Amino acid sequence: PFANIAIGCNSIVADQIALKLGEYVVTEAGFGADIGAEKFMDIKCRAAGLAPNTVVIVATVKALKMHGGGFTQKPGRKPPMAEIMKPNPAAVEAGCANLVQHVENMRKFGIPVVVAINAFPYDTPEETEIVRAAAMSAGAEAAVESQVHAKGGAGGAELAEAVVAAAAQPSELKFLYPLEASIKEKIETIAREIYRAGGVDFSPVAEAKIK
Repeated sequence: PFANIAIGCNSIVADQIALKLGEYVVTEAGFGADIGAEKFMDIKCRAAGLAPNTVVIVATVKALKMHGGGFTQKPGRKPPMAEIMKPNPAAVEAGCANLVQHVENMRKFGIPVVVAINAFPYDTPEETEIVRAAAMSAGAEAAVESQVHAKGGAGGAELAEAVVAAAAQPSELKFLYPLEASIKEKIETIAREIYRAGGVDFSPVAEAKIK
């Protein structure tokens, strides 16, 4: 469910059914811990009267390495896999600015955050530790390597334990904006708090649509 054209998550009814069938329910907010998770919290959770007990942000060394740059690549194209697979701690560290902002975004909602570091065979221990340290310094409750692809269920046991521990903590969902705020105020709050905008300029077309 794509958050750029919709809410970016499954239905409230689906979650209500799942909550009756299992002790823990994992549900997705598509498109990252900005557009997807913000809509999940401010729209879906508010409408449903439900609040998550913890947020899990999935990260990879590979993605953060690409965020950090330092690759030979053509505009609009990914760098070659051979280059991505090479150890590059400096690029990982630079790219962690992206992960840090996602963690900070989710903490604004008052919910504990766990970072799942989805492991690839070519990740180095140094690179993984850089990601873990960045997540923890940003305020994550835990940052745990997930090796489910390589090891099956056993490879996700440590992550599952971290999620259960985080979910057991007391928390209270905080919305970014009150419902009675104006459309402009809501847009400005989301732009400022989630995307770090300095402000918002409204075009004449936007002004007309808001009106």
